[in-house]
Amino acid sequence: MRFDIITIFPEIFDSYFNESILARAQKKELIKINVHDLRKYTTDRHKTIDDSPYGGGVGMILKVEPIYKALLDLKIINKDGTKNQRLKKTKIFLMSAKGEIFNQKIAKDISDLNRIVLICGRYEGVDERVIKYLVDSEISIGEYILTGGELPAMIIVDSVTRLIDGVLGNSESIINESFSSYGYLEHPYYTRPEIFQPSKNAKWKVPNVLLSGDHKKIEEWRIRNSKNNFKE
Repeated sequence: MRFDIITIFPEIFDSYFNESILARAQKKELIKINVHDLRKYTTDRHKTIDDSPYGGGVGMILKVEPIYKALLDLKIINKDGTKNQRLKKTKIFLMSAKGEIFNQKIAKDISDLNRIVLICGRYEGVDERVIKYLVDSEISIGEYILTGGELPAMIIVDSVTRLIDGVLGNSESIINESFSSYGYLEHPYYTRPEIFQPSKNAKWKVPNVLLSGDHKKIEEWRIRNSKNNFKE
């Protein structure tokens, strides 16, 4: 899986992508992450990537030209803006507050692709021609406003990478984790010590059923204590 991230703040990604599971996945060549500086695709000496909106309004808008040039340089699109048909299973997503809310199903669908391009929005928004002609869809990570699309892009890379074969040591981790069965969250977990006593009068114990060794009863307890997250 190849991730291409287009942003005006490429250094933001260095720390997170070079640690833990994502670092190991890159080392094992299960994923490749390329971060591209949008300012590289400007032509003026100030490296201008935004401008004020036509018709007036507060805030600045990311320009269409640098984004177009970035996608062209990555050979994702042709000169006329159409998708490069030689690239199979490739999608372009814009990180946007008005996009489809990201969830585990979308993560699973995306994990079946070969290449993902994530465009990080900034400022007041992005020129609508990017949305109309260049991207496949917009994605939001929730109904709230962030200063930019960099955090959403990290979240998508993290979530999708976990679903790629060989990334996690135990494949059952994906099957049994939250949201893997639609509408349900994971049951509670406990580990040692069996009894934790933070003070003389407080004693926090592990439920007896988990210590019983009775796998049928344990499974029944887990199902009973899983949170039903399904909404009609």
